[in-house]
Amino acid sequence: MPTHSKNWKKSLTDNQTQKQTQRQKVLNKFLNTHTAVRRIIGLGETIMDIIFKNEAPTAAVPGGSVFNAIISLGRMKQNVTMISETGNDHVGHAILRFMKENGVSTENVNVFSDGRSAISLAWLDNGGDADYMFYKDYPNARLEVEWPEIKNDDIVMIGSYFVLNPVLRPKVREFLEYARNDGALIYYDLNFRKTHRADAVRLYADILENLDYADIVRGSTEDIFNIFGYADAEKVYKSAIEFHCKNMICTDAGGDVKLFTNGKCRSFETRKIDAVSTIGAGDNFNAGTVYGLVRHGVGREDLASLTDSRWDSIIKCGIDFATDVCMSYSNSVSKEFAETYMAGI
Repeated sequence: MPTHSKNWKKSLTDNQTQKQTQRQKVLNKFLNTHTAVRRIIGLGETIMDIIFKNEAPTAAVPGGSVFNAIISLGRMKQNVTMISETGNDHVGHAILRFMKENGVSTENVNVFSDGRSAISLAWLDNGGDADYMFYKDYPNARLEVEWPEIKNDDIVMIGSYFVLNPVLRPKVREFLEYARNDGALIYYDLNFRKTHRADAVRLYADILENLDYADIVRGSTEDIFNIFGYADAEKVYKSAIEFHCKNMICTDAGGDVKLFTNGKCRSFETRKIDAVSTIGAGDNFNAGTVYGLVRHGVGREDLASLTDSRWDSIIKCGIDFATDVCMSYSNSVSKEFAETYMAGI
């Protein structure tokens, strides 16, 4: 082999090594500076999603609406914990192991023996959207856990029917009161499925109570329609939400994201992609938004005076996270995305 060819290959290898070393230095610097002391606490269900494509099972992935967001934030090296429950069975053990592998504390997960871990069957259509069937066998005693310590400006994430379930509602209310009294920033994802549309009137008072506790609420146009009967986000915000919660984010599948805050509405364009699966897209928009709040040092008292440019950065994080999760069958952002995203900021 000619000498110049060997030298060229050596130079290329050295250059790649230098780039990898530099990238690791940037990542280490980021982690040393931004690995959060501020805690993010999720309250929600755990479930094993068995995903079907073309009538055949394709993947089995631990999930749950708040759970998916917390896993992503764990991969982003945030200080995360999950308040939840699962069975003392193979599925439950797999879920707990998955949490630990992704840096999520399991200290506040109730592991019950009288019942079985929840399972969902998710049937994907050609656009990657899912239709669900759920199998649940919970014990009579639910959510038998101690609340984690909360400090001022820690972030609490809640959402879905889990926090409206009449069986769990007293404990959810107790936790929200505890979190509010200790100064937490509360992020509420409506995540109200069409299967509960007939219950919207019965659950409406509890939804409004959640909004009273919330500092930021996020819902899709589908969530809004299922609760309020129409999908006009601005109308819903002005007539039903603004009085209770000043900051609302509305997502619309692949459409624009809308932010309602400080008496105005702003729109953010999303990227057009060929989605593999949209499972977890909204959950990870939430994760990205919360990550943006932490990354940019936004506390509860800052929200009222947050500038457009800071909101831009926060919403961008939400869109970035949601985009990544749609590119695979995973319910959370990939570890590769997390590493690259942290190194690139």
